[in-house]
Amino acid sequence: MAEQPAPGDRRSRRRDPAAGRSGGGPLDRLVDGFARLPGIGHKSAERLAHHVLQMPLAEALAFAEAIRGVREDLRPCTVCFNLGEEERCAICRDPRRDVTTLCVVERVRDLLALEEAGGYQGLYHVLQGRLSPLNGVGPEQLSIEPLVKRVRDGGVVEVIMGTTPNVEGDATALAVVQRLDGLPVRITKLARGLTVGAALEQANRDMLADALAGRQPF
Repeated sequence: MAEQPAPGDRRSRRRDPAAGRSGGGPLDRLVDGFARLPGIGHKSAERLAHHVLQMPLAEALAFAEAIRGVREDLRPCTVCFNLGEEERCAICRDPRRDVTTLCVVERVRDLLALEEAGGYQGLYHVLQGRLSPLNGVGPEQLSIEPLVKRVRDGGVVEVIMGTTPNVEGDATALAVVQRLDGLPVRITKLARGLTVGAALEQANRDMLADALAGRQPF
């Protein structure tokens, strides 16, 4: 019979080979879940998991409910593809917004960054990504056609291209502009005070506000 380590034996505290994998204990599964998040390494995942373990029960359950809520209750807006709990998001329903101006962004988080910057009172259109041929993302995977329909339906005077200032973002903007060619709409782009290659969500509030205020013809 194999020798069983004593309760205080160092060998009894060795990490389970299955730790961090699906099928481990509850704490292992939580660590594994955090480790799957972008920018979170295993050590950070362990710290987050132990923080959750030390939370008051009500706070931990509220955290879990928040995760459930964003997965089950949020859906893309049928107009602009922002996220919301109803068919039309809060921005599209807001009668105070300027319906003649659309700012085209790649992701919802870019929209949130522009809203946080303040100053912009128009509407948005979220492309749900950007062109990336190497990753199999072409124009048909983006919400370009719904954007074209919004412009064709009338009422839109200006379309602001708010894609990321890098090769893929510029290619995405060009694809959108080509699809809007011939329609009676003015097309502008954010001023290039933005750091080349940086996502909108990484820019500070003043930089985004200046980029919107100083937008230029495309």
